[in-house]
Amino acid sequence: MEVKPVVLTGTHARLEPMTEAHATGLAEVGVGQDFWKFLVYGDMNTKADMQNWVTDILGRAEKGTDLPFVAVHLESGRIAGATRYLNIMPNDRGLEIGGTWYGPEFQRTAVNTECKYLLMSHAFETLGAIRVQLKTDSRNERSQKAIERIGAKKEGILRNHMILPDGYFRHSVFYSILDSEWPEVKKNLEAMMENY
Repeated sequence: MEVKPVVLTGTHARLEPMTEAHATGLAEVGVGQDFWKFLVYGDMNTKADMQNWVTDILGRAEKGTDLPFVAVHLESGRIAGATRYLNIMPNDRGLEIGGTWYGPEFQRTAVNTECKYLLMSHAFETLGAIRVQLKTDSRNERSQKAIERIGAKKEGILRNHMILPDGYFRHSVFYSILDSEWPEVKKNLEAMMENY
């Protein structure tokens, strides 16, 4: 399983490999949002915070553990948010989809559903993954419901899994989709996208 930068395009969104040039657009939709409290990076209150976040994520990409994407809303041409492959395990043919966030105007829209669809299609059908993992903060019930709605199976909770920048001990809820489950999940996602 060789995970390399790629552009993935759907009807509503395009996922393109993140670069430093995306920092300004990401700041426009992400700075000051309350969803950062559930993510492991700390608050993003300034353009400089976002620039530092982009630099950090690109550093992970250089190590080969992550492949970050920027989601672009096709109709408006605006950056909608970011997501990535992380915890890439080529020998075990598995990876995680995570670090996902969208500006408020793009939440609960076709963008998130389609981006998950594009990432999973690529993982299972092109990369040959046998497992795609997702995780979220146990406090983030909205995220848990969204992950369950697409058909991922809840595996359990890792208690005190991470210490967040504010000192909070985060419990992480883990989910997965296996290659054998992908056809049903794909069908479910396609049905969801028809409603947009």
